[in-house]
Amino acid sequence: MRRRRCTSVRPQYQTDTESESDPDSTEETMRCISCQEDYGARDAGTCKECYEEANETEEELKREIEDLKAKVAFLKFWSPIDPHHHHSSRSHPPCFSDIVLVASEDATGGSAVPVPAHKAVLVSRSPVFRAMLENEMEESLSGTIKIGDVSYDALRAFVNYLYTAEACLDEHMACELLVLAEKYQVKHLKAYCEKFLVSKLNWDNSVMNYAFAHQHNAKHMLDAALSLITDNMDKLTKREEYMELVEKDPRLVVEIYEAYLSKQDNTAAHKDPS
Repeated sequence: MRRRRCTSVRPQYQTDTESESDPDSTEETMRCISCQEDYGARDAGTCKECYEEANETEEELKREIEDLKAKVAFLKFWSPIDPHHHHSSRSHPPCFSDIVLVASEDATGGSAVPVPAHKAVLVSRSPVFRAMLENEMEESLSGTIKIGDVSYDALRAFVNYLYTAEACLDEHMACELLVLAEKYQVKHLKAYCEKFLVSKLNWDNSVMNYAFAHQHNAKHMLDAALSLITDNMDKLTKREEYMELVEKDPRLVVEIYEAYLSKQDNTAAHKDPS
């Protein structure tokens, strides 16, 4: 539907008789660029036709949003680990799941609790799982996928996201899920976690998050952290995280200074265009 805009035209003055009765009364006439209809400025700032059309457009957008929500709800997979959909204990997977994932490095110290899933969902969400399960590797034959260096809670949240595209995040969980998303090439989840972590970025965690983003190819987060660091270079060398970075990965320190010098050059060029 075509949008219409309104503009003002020159004031139309009243007749001499009307001016004599009210010398201060002049009325500015507005004209709709689309329909070319004139109307007084007092009439709510728009012509009647455009006002009605705007209301119709708003209603159409609301209907489209509701339709999209309905489609998302229809297409969303039922998660076998969602407690709202079943009442079985977490050690007894629900029916119809045909594979389980196990956090082999679960910090609880007890026996690893399997997270039930469906092969069809895993291969549709991750090219890594697809390669693993289509080529009759050990995981496909045994029906168990062991995932190291991840907590049970993070693995459970990861699998649930593959079904629902939803996750309850804090900074620690977002980091764990981003690592899993990078490892199994779940781009949507990686972008989701990266956006959350960028929203939590501040000077206190900038160096740590810069190193983390660099390690896991999180470019958006990397750029945001680097920008924050280079804006506060006078404070950088006083940070404990900076000294750790110098010892563990001096290459990143070099990149920080290169980015800072590049920003300084760009600033100088803008100040002196000649």
